[in-house]
Amino acid sequence: MAATLADPLLGHLIDGRYEVLSRIARGGMATVYLAVDRRLDREVAIKVMHPHLAEGGTGAEFVARFRREARAAARLTHPGLVGVFDQGLDGETSYLTMEYVEGTDLRRRLTDEGALTVGETLDTLTAILDALAAAHRVGLVHRDVKPENVLLATDGRIKVADFGLARAVTEVTATTTGTVLGTVAYLAPELVAHGTSDTRTDVYAVGILAYEMLTGTQPFTGATPIQIAYQHVNSDVPPPSDAVTWLPAEIDELVGALAARAPDERPVDAAAALELVRRTRESLDEATLARRADVTPTVVAAPP
Repeated sequence: MAATLADPLLGHLIDGRYEVLSRIARGGMATVYLAVDRRLDREVAIKVMHPHLAEGGTGAEFVARFRREARAAARLTHPGLVGVFDQGLDGETSYLTMEYVEGTDLRRRLTDEGALTVGETLDTLTAILDALAAAHRVGLVHRDVKPENVLLATDGRIKVADFGLARAVTEVTATTTGTVLGTVAYLAPELVAHGTSDTRTDVYAVGILAYEMLTGTQPFTGATPIQIAYQHVNSDVPPPSDAVTWLPAEIDELVGALAARAPDERPVDAAAALELVRRTRESLDEATLARRADVTPTVVAAPP
């Protein structure tokens, strides 16, 4: 709580327009706040890039790339994508304003519940892939699909967030430091090994999400990020039925296709993956769709 109270942006007016009310989340590349757009009198989410990203020799390049990616994301209009409203620079504060989605995210739900039912998993995959398909159709790849970027609105809508930022950061830093940014648990082998990505890279991440929603655990774990990355490159994702024995072969085949190590063995894009998910759902009976893996939810201690 003390850290939140000490945040200098709380109560601050960004660009003379966005009044910062509270902090929603903090990640490796940015902090997200709830703010009020005084000009339009509406709540927005405002993502403020960490200042170090704009520093040094690559700082200007990052800001330029980020602005281009933000403009591209702003052109996407789909009910399953978080809308991008504005981006700008206020002094040293580089920011992006987006639609505010009241609710939670898939990470918190997995932490609270441990696993979803088969039907809920397939419905969530359908929503995610439908949104990603809209981006893939115009040549945009997300690159950082993970539970934190799948927002679950209180009214039941599912929205994919954070187009643009991961791509802008990765392209700038990978060439200068050899570092691939992103959540390593969901990174496709080709992104880890070669820094390359296309629509199939997003499909792989969705396959890892599917495994985690079904089993309550990630397929690869390790003490360090490099250990996890090594497994993505060198090991096949195990069938979910290895962890949850009653899961049917159709589910194993779905996850195996989405999360195939070789990009050529995956659906070519989110639209193709979506068709595969829909066919899988149609092949399962209601009793199977209603089942949930018996997994103990992760207990997260409240901050002091």
